[in-house]
Amino acid sequence: MLRPGLLQFVTTFVFAIGVAYAQDWPSFRGGHGSGVAAGAHPPTSWDVSRSTNVAWQIGIPGLGHSSPIVFGDRVYLTSAIADSAAAQTVALGDSERAGIDPANDQVPHRWQLFALERATGKAVWSRTVHQGVPRAKRHVKSSHASATPATNGKVIVAMFDSEGLFAFDANGTELWHKDLGKLVLGLADDPTYEWGPASSPVIHDNTVLVQNDRYQDSYLLALDLMTGRELWRSPRDELPSWATPLVHDQGGTLTVVTSSPRFVRGLDFSTGRERWRIADPDGQVKVSTPVAAGDLAIATGGYPAAARPILAIRAADGSIAWRHDRGSPYTSTPLVYDGLLYIVTDNGILSAYQLADGVRVYQQRLPPVAGTFSASPVAADGRIYLASEDGQVFVVRAERSYALLASNDMKEVCMATPAISGDLLLIRTKNRLYALRGQ
Repeated sequence: MLRPGLLQFVTTFVFAIGVAYAQDWPSFRGGHGSGVAAGAHPPTSWDVSRSTNVAWQIGIPGLGHSSPIVFGDRVYLTSAIADSAAAQTVALGDSERAGIDPANDQVPHRWQLFALERATGKAVWSRTVHQGVPRAKRHVKSSHASATPATNGKVIVAMFDSEGLFAFDANGTELWHKDLGKLVLGLADDPTYEWGPASSPVIHDNTVLVQNDRYQDSYLLALDLMTGRELWRSPRDELPSWATPLVHDQGGTLTVVTSSPRFVRGLDFSTGRERWRIADPDGQVKVSTPVAAGDLAIATGGYPAAARPILAIRAADGSIAWRHDRGSPYTSTPLVYDGLLYIVTDNGILSAYQLADGVRVYQQRLPPVAGTFSASPVAADGRIYLASEDGQVFVVRAERSYALLASNDMKEVCMATPAISGDLLLIRTKNRLYALRGQ
């Protein structure tokens, strides 16, 4: 039997772990890239015009589609700030509305990393990591700061387009940086297009993973987190991909799952050796990141979206547990939550599937005011949050039948995937970062 003092210590320690787990959102789509914040309690509804349930908001200079990340009492965010306001425009919608040409923004930029107080949004520090004309162009819908940074609380790693990969400590001191060359990504069959990268770095233990799929010399790269020293490099014959790698942990066996136009691959985390691959003969423009679901990795995405499969892959050996030949999203990453797989397509059709066998339990079009979806869904406290490009954030109950709980208008373009930290929902719009909290 525990003594009262020891019992209080253990209780406090366990509570502290729970709070940290609910509060930290350390990378693209949070811990392990899941998009789920266990133990968090963000609000269901808010009104930014009236500041209802708005804990704080701040202006963010420049243009960036990267998501905010959170560790402890800090929020980190990246942006690319052009000398000309005309160079900061972004198009919305699918290819017919937005076009597929590169943006006309070849003017000097400043790439910055911001550290903010989680409680207030007040700036703690900011660092300009590079200045100059972008080495490569971006898509008219994209930005020069589309990759979300990652942190373990001690080191923050941020990818800034073709300007390089940078690592900082929590005080903003640069630890190292890597020039990964000019990252030219675009149409699979036309290397003259330049759309810019978006794959985010991933931290696992003391390793940083970077997926660099482009027209030539594609590879998956592993670096030492503290020094930037190259641990291994796995070359691959691939086409441009914007997906972020997934570290799938099955009983201590770590498999890096990557999604690219030609193959979905599983690689050994320690060596980069390829364990298995699944071909996609007609694959193009892979954007969606694989997600873990128990022993499965769910892989989706590609163009044309209507004809792309949903694959439930056993991460250990690459065998297919189940598949749907249609229904993939083009851009957003799926969500696994409470035994269901949720997928939202670019045109706003939300579908839920049973993880065990892939049976679809419902399909529902979100309200037509939504427009197009690029951001990925996130979840907490039995609710799913879906942000559209037009700034509408829909809150749907996470269950086997569709139930819309709220529609919230951010009053501005929203391309970044939201982040969840404890009782805060962090949403980045084109020009602002909002921290939303319920009453």
